[in-house]
Amino acid sequence: MFTVCCDVEAPTALTKEYVLGGPVTAGTLNKLHINKKLTNFRPAEEQKKALISISELPGGMVYVARSGFEIVGYITFYRPEEYFRWSKHSKIIELGAIEISSEWRKKGIAEALLKESFSNPVMEEFIVITMEFSWSWDVKGSGLELFEYQKMLEKLFGIVNLKRRTTNDPEITEHPANVLMARVGKHVRTGDIILFDKLLLEDKPQFH
Repeated sequence: MFTVCCDVEAPTALTKEYVLGGPVTAGTLNKLHINKKLTNFRPAEEQKKALISISELPGGMVYVARSGFEIVGYITFYRPEEYFRWSKHSKIIELGAIEISSEWRKKGIAEALLKESFSNPVMEEFIVITMEFSWSWDVKGSGLELFEYQKMLEKLFGIVNLKRRTTNDPEITEHPANVLMARVGKHVRTGDIILFDKLLLEDKPQFH
């Protein structure tokens, strides 16, 4: 449900400086160090603990980019939290966060992590959503204006066919730059797609 903190330009050259892995187990994550610049959401060591916790969740998945034994970027997936409407749908998983260390940007790592994670056949069984909240974007570090950053995200996520969807979810509508994007897996049943479409524009509760 959080942002991308990642590459905002195409890679300057092909690189073998890092390798990708995932889904990574908690045991493997425990053996790795985390780059000290991975602090967009919380201090780096706390972020490592969060990655371990996600990897242990039912349906949780963590992919990492690493240099040696150091995590320099990651992407996470998990079931939507229960207070979101999306938790009502058993075939929805959420792309929770993708973050690349500021020391490792402009190397195509965000794109590579997306392609690696979405090559997992299990993705074809689910509707993957990402809720992009503008308050969490690294606009200052990117050098982009707010809506330029939004367009950058749409282009980046479009690499794996995540597409912007209209919704009345108040978490999205509270700011005009916020975006919901979704990708429907090839094996998702028609009934599950219809249910998702209904959730996008779910009736708001009436208070009397």
